[in-house]
Amino acid sequence: MKIEHEVKVLRVTALTSLVLSLSLCLMGMKSSNDGRFETLTVERLNIIEADGTVRMLLTNTARFPTTEEVNGKVLNEDRKKRAGMLFFNEEGMEAGGFIYDGAKNANGHSAGMSMTFDKYDGDQVMQLLTVDEQRGDKRIVRSGLAFNDRPAAETQDGVRKIMRELAQITDQSLKRQKIQEYQDAGLIGGAPRILLGKTAQQNNGLFLFAKDGSPRAMFYVDENDEVQLKFMDAAGEVTRSWSSTAAK
Repeated sequence: MKIEHEVKVLRVTALTSLVLSLSLCLMGMKSSNDGRFETLTVERLNIIEADGTVRMLLTNTARFPTTEEVNGKVLNEDRKKRAGMLFFNEEGMEAGGFIYDGAKNANGHSAGMSMTFDKYDGDQVMQLLTVDEQRGDKRIVRSGLAFNDRPAAETQDGVRKIMRELAQITDQSLKRQKIQEYQDAGLIGGAPRILLGKTAQQNNGLFLFAKDGSPRAMFYVDENDEVQLKFMDAAGEVTRSWSSTAAK
């Protein structure tokens, strides 16, 4: 009986020590909020502030948010899901992101990467982009750094509301009319202003655009390694030009 009693005491003592040890370990982890991992495998990772505001989101394709709310807002119901990351400002608004994809298709392949930075409560004003497409025996690679103008009155909530309204209009003539009305009011739209890079025509250079997005000046090296300088009017007609070929 004495031996059995001592065994019971040892068991209770051991169990108590184990519970205390685990409690101390958990308290230590909680107080430091620090951990080290050699490998972390997740489908999506939300980087948040202390109040829960998502500031950066890293995700696979399936968990890319479209109809899901982030910081209390649906980002873009019509956006294609892609792997990458999204940035959010202190107020929880989307501020840009980085996305990429690439796969074979019926024509060959299609791949691309895009990093964008948005204006406050608006859409992208700066984009780093590359697209690689195989179309049969022809491969087209275009890439560049672009700067865009956005309407002053544009807001993310406003654009989402307008896009939902336009999606319900089946009459294409009426839809174009509504789009023009919203563009004239400065609520949607935007235009490229500067592009530095390679176009689909394989021209490498600097391309400048007017406020309405129409091309006005180009300085580039074409696919034949000839230097080209062109100036255009509002209708897109070349008014002046210079070519290294003509200068020879």
